[in-house]
Amino acid sequence: MLLLGIDLGTSSIKVSVIEAASGSIIAAAQYPETETPVIALQPGWAEQSPEEWWSNVQQAILKVHATKKYDPAGIKAIGISYQMHGLVLVDKQQQVLRNSIIWCDSRAVEIGNRAFDTIGHERSLSHLLNSPGNFTAAKLAWVKANEPELYGRIDKIMLPGDFIAMKLTGEITTSISALSEGIFWDFKNSNYPKKYLTILVLIKQ
Repeated sequence: MLLLGIDLGTSSIKVSVIEAASGSIIAAAQYPETETPVIALQPGWAEQSPEEWWSNVQQAILKVHATKKYDPAGIKAIGISYQMHGLVLVDKQQQVLRNSIIWCDSRAVEIGNRAFDTIGHERSLSHLLNSPGNFTAAKLAWVKANEPELYGRIDKIMLPGDFIAMKLTGEITTSISALSEGIFWDFKNSNYPKKYLTILVLIKQ
């Protein structure tokens, strides 16, 4: 049985085909050969196009298939790793609404810091296991404050890896580990932290 691994990095997409029983790598490729551009419209901002990620994923898979070292029909499972804390927004037709605000973008730092104070440090650390900081939830709050028309068209928000999974399957799913990295999981109550996210998104900018 073969496994396909996809790594959505900031610089490029890397893919590997692995023999499940032995764990040995049969073939690997990356795309593009040069670094994927990071869009910086202002100092401290960093964005990338999710649609470009998807295009690069397809090209990387075609490239590894082209090695002809295995039969693609033998691939039985796909795993995705990805750059953390990015914000991907789609509408009801699963169309991307804006470039992803990626992990190294710092525009939402102060929003997260104020939310940390408003929620309360002890409560935030005991429930969310972190400060909202510059993580995905704070970036969503920035979009709400600064791009309200676009915010009103959001149907789903995703992490970068969830977006690639959506493009592969047509379904939008996530995991607790993905939710936690975006400050979207209450560990103490084992549920979605609606109360704390409401504080974060509504906090005065």
